[in-house]
Amino acid sequence: MRRVVITGVGAVSPCGNDIEKTWAAAVAGRSGIARIQAWDPSDTASQIAGECTDFDPEVYIEKKRLREMARFIHLALGASVQAVEGSGFAPDDALKDRTGTFIGVGFCGLEMVEQQHSVLMQKGARRVSPYFIPSAISNLAPGQVSMRYGFRGPSLTTTSACSSGAHAIGEAFRWIQRGGIDAAVAGGAEAAVTPLGVAGFASMRALSKRNDEPERASRPFDTGRDGFVISEGAGVVMLEERELAMKRGAPILAEVIGYGATADAYHLTQPAPEGEGAQRAMRAALADAGIAPSEVDYVNAHGTSTPTGDVQELQAIRAVFGAHAQDHLWISSTKSVHGHLLGAAGGLEAALASLVLRHDIVPPTINLDDPDPACEGLELVPHTAKERVTRVALSNSFGFGGTNVSLLLRKP
Repeated sequence: MRRVVITGVGAVSPCGNDIEKTWAAAVAGRSGIARIQAWDPSDTASQIAGECTDFDPEVYIEKKRLREMARFIHLALGASVQAVEGSGFAPDDALKDRTGTFIGVGFCGLEMVEQQHSVLMQKGARRVSPYFIPSAISNLAPGQVSMRYGFRGPSLTTTSACSSGAHAIGEAFRWIQRGGIDAAVAGGAEAAVTPLGVAGFASMRALSKRNDEPERASRPFDTGRDGFVISEGAGVVMLEERELAMKRGAPILAEVIGYGATADAYHLTQPAPEGEGAQRAMRAALADAGIAPSEVDYVNAHGTSTPTGDVQELQAIRAVFGAHAQDHLWISSTKSVHGHLLGAAGGLEAALASLVLRHDIVPPTINLDDPDPACEGLELVPHTAKERVTRVALSNSFGFGGTNVSLLLRKP
């Protein structure tokens, strides 16, 4: 099997419009959560979100082409351009045939669905935009990235709820590892902070209602948590076969060494008891990498700030890592800062995990004022980032329908 490395990372998040600002905010514990600004959320139970309020798509896309793409594609292109250009990846024509684009998306262009349905109802079928379908379908996120750069390898979208971005990275890793391609843009994008998206999650009672203090609403593992905070954004990594990257002198941030994916086969929205499916995903990633649990230094937890999910993830981590979980392992949830990016979460968090390895700094879990009893004995890096030599990092992503992904990264 060939080795696969990360040579570039990109992000557009509620904490910043590029990976540098997002990383700085994560390390500083600076929340990107606020009252929703895109529309008046007054009649919604949850009125807060992580919005990319300052994102200007014209930085990455010609103005005349913006209407061809829904917002999730704008975000995907922004993060992808950062990853590709930050890596210095500029392939010749032959290598373009062996470069893929894998972008996970949980929803499609939800705001376009809402807008064009309103046009249909108010003005009739003839007034629906001819750009509606190509702007809204999920596979046009990787499709637009592939067209931007002329990458002619596989272009596909993984859709697995909140595991979508992590699945995309894992599948791209497999394609390169097995020799099908030599490089890939991989990650996730999501733009579901819309009236319908927020109302739908709110009706499930999945969202935090801490409307009066939005920066304190996302509080993974804290006894005061009352649901996740919905966010939008994109997180993307540039993957390359290791020898290719070394030959061209690329900046190698991390090596992808393991990928585990499982299904709970249990419930529509609730995780399996004791995170049984998550346990199998983590064990599968460890087996894929050929390393022992004791070699892992850091876990970027899925940690959404939900009453059930947080506890069961910690139970799963204890089951997989045993005494090592208390003796050595550090765990934190960057969702405490940027909220839950749904299908983009796995992409963003894998990018951040690669920077943990790069800088030997572990971002904090903010708002962890009163840890749940399930946290006893675990290092969850509350409030403040800590320096630590980190050699191996695990990034977890779990989603509705019982879908689980674990990615293992190693310092190069």
